[in-house]
Amino acid sequence: MKVDGKPYRTIWLGADGTTVQAIDQTLLPHQFVIRDLRTMEDAERAIRTMIVRGAPLIGAAAGYGMALAMATDSSDSMLARAYTVLMESRPTAVNLRWALDDLRALLAPLPAAKRREAAYKRAAEICDEDAEICRRIGENGLGEIRRLKPRGDRLNALTHCNAGWLATVDWGTALSPIYQAHDAGIPIHVWVDETRPRNQGASLTAWELGKHGVPHTVIADNAGGHLMQHGKVDFCIVGTDRTTRRGDVCNKIGTYLKALAAHDNGVPFYIGLPYPTIDWTLEDGRDIPIEERNAAELSRIAGRTASGEVVTVDVLPEGSPAANPAFDVTPARLVTALITERGVCAASEAGLLSLYPEQAKAA
Repeated sequence: MKVDGKPYRTIWLGADGTTVQAIDQTLLPHQFVIRDLRTMEDAERAIRTMIVRGAPLIGAAAGYGMALAMATDSSDSMLARAYTVLMESRPTAVNLRWALDDLRALLAPLPAAKRREAAYKRAAEICDEDAEICRRIGENGLGEIRRLKPRGDRLNALTHCNAGWLATVDWGTALSPIYQAHDAGIPIHVWVDETRPRNQGASLTAWELGKHGVPHTVIADNAGGHLMQHGKVDFCIVGTDRTTRRGDVCNKIGTYLKALAAHDNGVPFYIGLPYPTIDWTLEDGRDIPIEERNAAELSRIAGRTASGEVVTVDVLPEGSPAANPAFDVTPARLVTALITERGVCAASEAGLLSLYPEQAKAA
């Protein structure tokens, strides 16, 4: 995707063939900064502090984190340490485990001298695969969008958090169909939830939609239900950090409430997801670990002053405690369909197995 006319991915290998570079998403939308990741610890810190975020991008960053570890020390002990350290950086996104398991299985049988090259090659492949998967999610989602009948002179979508190209390597998951619809000339407008407490909708989704020229309007998180009641939302589409084999969906906190409102108002509720986000080991969404993040994310907020200075201010009374669960789970019964790189299916075990029959043996 493009930023001021220049194409970017969210993460890529630097010109020196060792350093990994990534867009620092903690500074958007006010500053566009590229960070250099030179060590495995840099990659771990980038994931943990959300310099990179979004389930697919976390997986890609973890892959490069393993490569950076092998560039420093390709021993068995470093391979084990890198796996453990990176695995603990974020608990909810299953793509993290998927990428680390993939790299470990590839590297462990190899002699130490061959691990560095193999790790960088596989990390780059994971990035290319993610970009292609997201492009295909967009194609399949575009088919769904073409079948929707707008209630006015344009289609109005509602999304929550950021599941655009910033959450992946390129294209995005939930926003990929939006981009492809826009590029195909379909009149489409996006209601963008601000997504407190980290404001990924207001800071990231609005920023990237604006850069691509997609009409959009930022709304308070609690406005979605009102808009649906008044016929101003034709469909909802969100991403996911982990989806169970029965179709329960774990996504940014607040998604469940949007699904309830959509269900009550007859608004289709779609999930855009790549296959690494499916956790075939879990059946019930209540078993997904929910990350409890630092309360400071809720009590403090960053913004730009009239003078252009970016500052962080307190928004809660001094001494008031705050709780910050980062995700919630939307039961499969509230999901209209899952949009994957292989096609569209019902949010159910049977639906997912119809697209991924090779997983039936794990049932």
